Amino acid sequence: MTTDRPIRLSNATLADLPKGIARPTYDRARLTPGIVHIGLGNFHRAHQAWYTHRLMQQGLAQDWAILGAGVRPYDAAMRDRLIAQDCLTTLVELSPEGRAVEVTGAMIDYLPIAEGNAPLIAAMADPAIRIVALTVTEGGYYLDAQGGFDAAHPDMAHDAANPDSPRTAFGAMVAALRLRRAAGQGPFTGLSCDNLRGNGAILRQVVTGLARLTDPDLADWIDANGAFPNSMVDCIVPATGPAELALVAELGIADAAPVTHENFRQWVIEDAFCAGRPDWDRVGATFTPDVHAYEMMKIRILNAGHQVLANAGELLSVPTIADCMAHPAIAALFRKVQTQEILPHVHAVPGMTPPAYLDLIERRFSNPAIRDTTRRVAFDGSSRHPGFVLPILRDGLASGAPVEGLALVEALWARMCAGTREDGTAIDPNDPDWSRLTETAAAARARPIAWLEQGAIYGDLAGVPRFASAFEDWLRMLWRAGTAATLAAYAQGD
Repeated sequence: MTTDRPIRLSNATLADLPKGIARPTYDRARLTPGIVHIGLGNFHRAHQAWYTHRLMQQGLAQDWAILGAGVRPYDAAMRDRLIAQDCLTTLVELSPEGRAVEVTGAMIDYLPIAEGNAPLIAAMADPAIRIVALTVTEGGYYLDAQGGFDAAHPDMAHDAANPDSPRTAFGAMVAALRLRRAAGQGPFTGLSCDNLRGNGAILRQVVTGLARLTDPDLADWIDANGAFPNSMVDCIVPATGPAELALVAELGIADAAPVTHENFRQWVIEDAFCAGRPDWDRVGATFTPDVHAYEMMKIRILNAGHQVLANAGELLSVPTIADCMAHPAIAALFRKVQTQEILPHVHAVPGMTPPAYLDLIERRFSNPAIRDTTRRVAFDGSSRHPGFVLPILRDGLASGAPVEGLALVEALWARMCAGTREDGTAIDPNDPDWSRLTETAAAARARPIAWLEQGAIYGDLAGVPRFASAFEDWLRMLWRAGTAATLAAYAQGD
């Protein structure tokens, strides 16, 4: 499957790719767009785009091709890379047993990146576009501390003042929906593919909330006629770096934006679309009226579990999640927090119990072929801890269940945000609010409660003695005795 001279990926070279590499069997020239996807990163191309590609391989969904889109200047670099290779993507599935390679072609164009987002608005206003999907990260939905719509955020204020030239994806969606209504067309379905509990309801909240700032009638029309299905997405997809580029070249393909991923995917979607949808269930997706139980299991065991591992791993200079699972002290932390403090707050779903799901996650996290860095997983803790960890903590406090381990997880995050590892090396900025977090972490070294006084993250938890006291004890121990000794103390406790 290798060659000394990698073949530059393009429509024209698909037939020349090395044997053993799967490629589109459909005529890409005959595809027509039905989806705009905003936030064209590795995860989308390994997950939603893959499901659509698989349908196309069966001769289906030929009118559901994907237009990629972005709303920030830095998206232009990805656009350039993908346009140069006809929006094709090489996917490399990595498992402990080996690897499989395929080139996917469900994406047929990447819209120009422009200030004011006119190309994106025009594309979404086209009635041929029936779904607008997003992967814009958990922290990208303009939520206030209570989980409501943050109308006061400068981005939302800008888009309300400039509805025809917005800077955000949501402002562009509102502008396109305004044009569709004016033309007598129906709305598109808004499909969030981010790791948020009730992600469809949250997307509806921000779109209608922003519309209501300038046009209450439009907001009512969107709310009554639009659709925002909840969904749960799952696939571990590392960032692409030099090693991944070299791997694909070794396989015989010159791809400027390849994607590696694990040998597992899951997509659970509420079947609530207002303008049709592809039959993704034919290729493994699950349509159900109850996404909540699936997303609760996944977000609490997998996403919160990632946060249990990543901060300890950063402090102990453990480079990847698989390495964290191979580290006895970090693995012991993970297993104890999961079994004692997370699983009791998760319900079974059809065909899967919480303990069985934890076993699955441990196998997936331990896959040594996936070089998923602790740095990537620890990124944006200011969104991920309140989104993934703190809801479990609040459930534990409300029910009288143990919270010592979750208090330690929060203390590990506070210690990590001080910006140095146990070996003295610096941790590079790894959060949109890194400067504020490092200042607060420094203050918390002498006065631990200062960390919990970040109301936008912890709300009223600083005033809950059972949690605050445990957190303070753990953070003081981390600074006094170090991470390894603190993990050992937790593991040895009752």
